[in-house]
Amino acid sequence: MSEFGVNYAIGNFAIGDGSLTLMAGPCSLESLELGMEVAREMRDLCAVRGVHYIFKASFDKANRTSIASWRGPGIVKGLEQLARIKETLNVPVVTDIHEPWQAHEAAKVVDILQIPAFLCRQTDLLVSAASTGKILNVKKAQFLAPEDMANVVNKCREAGNDRVLLCERGTTMGYHQLVVDMRSLVTMRALGCPVVFDATHSVQKPGALGGASGGDRSMALPLAQAAAAVGIDALFVETHPDPGAAKSDGPNMIPLSEMGVFLDRVLAIHAVRWGTSS
Repeated sequence: MSEFGVNYAIGNFAIGDGSLTLMAGPCSLESLELGMEVAREMRDLCAVRGVHYIFKASFDKANRTSIASWRGPGIVKGLEQLARIKETLNVPVVTDIHEPWQAHEAAKVVDILQIPAFLCRQTDLLVSAASTGKILNVKKAQFLAPEDMANVVNKCREAGNDRVLLCERGTTMGYHQLVVDMRSLVTMRALGCPVVFDATHSVQKPGALGGASGGDRSMALPLAQAAAAVGIDALFVETHPDPGAAKSDGPNMIPLSEMGVFLDRVLAIHAVRWGTSS
């Protein structure tokens, strides 16, 4: 159980039960083959480590820096790919939505609906997502204080859904810079929600490359370890076999070949934090 006794069942496990849940996958659904490769590798890595695994990928990156940037396969093909991955590999899936009408379409396939940070105050989007009854992973906006997420949670609860995860992904600190205030994890957990740390978007440098965002993936592990020490229920990581060739968010993503070591180092601290170490 989490410190506040809150956990949400998903498949054969629960988020917030004291074990670490990992949401991991490529930034966008570049192809079914890539999605399958990443999901299969991450599922197996998590299985031998006792980590709950949820595959993550976006069917549409609607908030790219440039209008010319890759966005994804779109909702129809994207949901078809997510359904194939879910059914073939027997893993839960999470994807983000950007418009209210997408909520019920995505809910036919996915286990968790994710609300992007830029959109976490959009009432119609939150209400529509909440009305599906799915677990919601709501990312804290880069411009919000953690205590401001109380209003976000209340909107979801008023819409009839109290299965809300709150995700920290950095706060704007000057141009092209994000910082992570680890106190936000404590503050958001006090709202009665399990908390998620987004290790890879927290090291993003929005718009730093002019027509695209930059980032520094070398800082993702130290921040993930720090978050694990403070106490998290789930970790969000974007990973790719070849981040340099990725169609979106390459500078932030962890190479798939490094994810085993990444997980081991976070898990060592997570076990101490929750008192589960041998």
